[in-house]
Amino acid sequence: MKRQPESLSEKVYALAFGAHPDDVELACGATLLQIMNEGLQVAVCDLTKGEMGTLGTPETRKSEAETASVIMGYHSRMTLDLGDAKLFYTEDNLAEIIRCIRHYRPEVVFANPPDERHPDHLKASKLVTDAYYYSGLQRISTMMNGTAQEPFRPQHLLYYIQFKHLEPDLIVDVSDTFSASRKGILAFSSQFYQEGVTQEPKTLIKRKEFLTGLEARARYFGEQIGVMYGEGFLHPGPMAIKSFRTAFPGF
Repeated sequence: MKRQPESLSEKVYALAFGAHPDDVELACGATLLQIMNEGLQVAVCDLTKGEMGTLGTPETRKSEAETASVIMGYHSRMTLDLGDAKLFYTEDNLAEIIRCIRHYRPEVVFANPPDERHPDHLKASKLVTDAYYYSGLQRISTMMNGTAQEPFRPQHLLYYIQFKHLEPDLIVDVSDTFSASRKGILAFSSQFYQEGVTQEPKTLIKRKEFLTGLEARARYFGEQIGVMYGEGFLHPGPMAIKSFRTAFPGF
């Protein structure tokens, strides 16, 4: 069943969408921790339960997502259950995501990138991109618990980077939070390599080298901005600079 929040609104600063449980932790977990370290609230919305994955069960993945949420310290986490490997562009699915955005009313939305290896990631990116815009239209109505929601459009949309190497438009310094974010990733233990476990099917992320490669990318992005670790993001269109000194601080 699709989980509906009890209240009509639950304001957070950032809302991170993932096609599957663990997408968010793998791609932008350290950035979310950085946001929370600045005293701001973060919510996560998994569009599916990841039930079609080679490893783990829906029950296992649900438990892992709950554990990751506690470790990371999210304000809340929602699972829309739109169907793993069935994440189609439908009016109903779009409405579910609009409903989620209007519930959390975030300033910043994070989404799967528009160019990716996994078909669900591509579909999730398109759905969230369109919902981000449509959530602000007065004439698109959504209901929650029998009450009409107010239109709301977030200020910013950022795409995190997953499997494909994409050149980021901006890189966040996550040197202070990268190590802690690994604990959130490792909560999804069914998906990753475990020493001595040899009977399970091998997948791309089950390889022993996968998490090492993830760290290497963070080191690479960090090197681009002169820090230890970085997470890269795509930004649709030019970014506005309202405070020059804030954007370009001195030493």
